[in-house]
Amino acid sequence: MLSEPRAGRLAAWGNALLAGLVSPDDAVLAVVGEDAVHRVEGLPGESAPVGLTLALGRLRALAVTGLRVALPAPGHPLGLSGPPEFNARALEAEEAVVCHGAALGLVPEVSEAGPAGDVHVEVVWHCLPVREAPPADVPSLSEAERELAEALQEATAVLSRLDVAGSGPAAEAAIDAYRARAEQGREVLAPGYPPRAVRVLELARRVGLLVTLAVENGHGGAVSSAEMAARAEALRPVERTARRAQVAAYNAYVEERERG
Repeated sequence: MLSEPRAGRLAAWGNALLAGLVSPDDAVLAVVGEDAVHRVEGLPGESAPVGLTLALGRLRALAVTGLRVALPAPGHPLGLSGPPEFNARALEAEEAVVCHGAALGLVPEVSEAGPAGDVHVEVVWHCLPVREAPPADVPSLSEAERELAEALQEATAVLSRLDVAGSGPAAEAAIDAYRARAEQGREVLAPGYPPRAVRVLELARRVGLLVTLAVENGHGGAVSSAEMAARAEALRPVERTARRAQVAAYNAYVEERERG
């Protein structure tokens, strides 16, 4: 969870665009980020892949009013509602976007292109049919915030039991990078999201950072594969809670529209 999922960027800024809070150019720039290009393949009415600007406009024409995020993991179809074909693609990618208002979903396929030393990332979003049903295992924002507070306590207890200091150059560099991003005032979510969603997403990322550092570092970074496996197993419930909270934050825009 050290990096923002592409599905999160697409859902957040796509929602802001659908709400008329940002321009198409600003939305696409935020979604693409440091990638070279994003295209969408399989859109109804389009015979070939199209650019993200046209794709978002097409989704609006197809009655899409919001975008949700799914962050599934093996044994945990978080945010998915089927059918099996879509779930399998989303699980392979470990992320997906599910449209609200039309039975469509988007799964990213990421590839690298270009010569050595000048490699760039290209993303193709595959548009596929989805089942219109409640997404799996997504908590409300209030539930996610409460669970995250408990997860932080649990993580602290687990790390103490495993004698993990979270020290070493790699851990310190990751923490410094995280703080630098926060100090830059980087927008955590797109315009239109409630403050609580921003707070929950930021806390979920901190918990995810803690889990990653605990699994991969500690004692100067000299961690055996057995130690990494033990830490990962002990912290799996914490990581699961952080992913659930992350999805709840990204989906808060659609949830609020449904309520009001």
